Amino acid sequence: MAKNILHTIEKNMISFSKGQKLIARYILDNYDKAAFMTASRLGKTVQVSESTVVRFATQLGYDGYPSMQRALQEMIRGKLTSIQRIQASDGVLGGSDLVTTVLHRDMERIRMTIDQADASEFERTVDALVGAKRIYIVGFRSSSFLGGYLNFYFRLIFDNVTFVQSGAAGTFDQIFRVGPGDVVFAICFPRYSELAIKTLRFAKERGATILGLTDSEMSPVARMSESALLVHNEMISFVDSLAAPMSMLNALILAAARKKGTDVSASFTELEHIWERFSIFGQAEDE
Repeated sequence: MAKNILHTIEKNMISFSKGQKLIARYILDNYDKAAFMTASRLGKTVQVSESTVVRFATQLGYDGYPSMQRALQEMIRGKLTSIQRIQASDGVLGGSDLVTTVLHRDMERIRMTIDQADASEFERTVDALVGAKRIYIVGFRSSSFLGGYLNFYFRLIFDNVTFVQSGAAGTFDQIFRVGPGDVVFAICFPRYSELAIKTLRFAKERGATILGLTDSEMSPVARMSESALLVHNEMISFVDSLAAPMSMLNALILAAARKKGTDVSASFTELEHIWERFSIFGQAEDE
């Protein structure tokens, strides 16, 4: 319903009450702002009661205002520029206790991710990674930090990992040998990187298995993936909230290590000897 919400509002305009028509017209004209308003604030903006806003969401077929709000956010997240993100979030982040607000929003995104987690999809993803001939990790823009984090730990678990990074030649010089038996794990969130999508399309054409960490079944990464892990990564102003994606990657790393079993234990035993021999880690000084 997310991608059709504006159409749904227009189609049902004639059936709305006077107050609901005020809400509908405001959303149609200012959906980028309305998507980040509470029911109370939206009601005050168009001069109707909060209960009228809630009934409006229910009449559209949602189980409450938060569901309608998420549908609006889903629709626009990939379209907003950084300036529009800042403007849209001014009211939400305008309070004095910014730290608490942001941390609570991150906690809520993790909780929502837990509620929608698909255990079978997660297991299929782990099995595909462990059985891969070669693993390519794709993540650009803010997702590149998630890709680097996953690459760091996967290289301790696997000996067949390539972290694909954007450069002057795009990505194709790093991935042109990809083929059947290989897995490309893509991390991609709005605004979706066109280079990432082209890289995945190329890999899929070459017969590789595409796996994804993304925000929605409607995302281009999910549509191309044989398995996709979905997480909530609500934008906070011009910043992407990466708390839930990071938690999912932690689970993925631990599950892959457990699946590998004794191989991982042997690798870390050897690494510990190397780190100790060359004094890689300092010791805390006694007071």
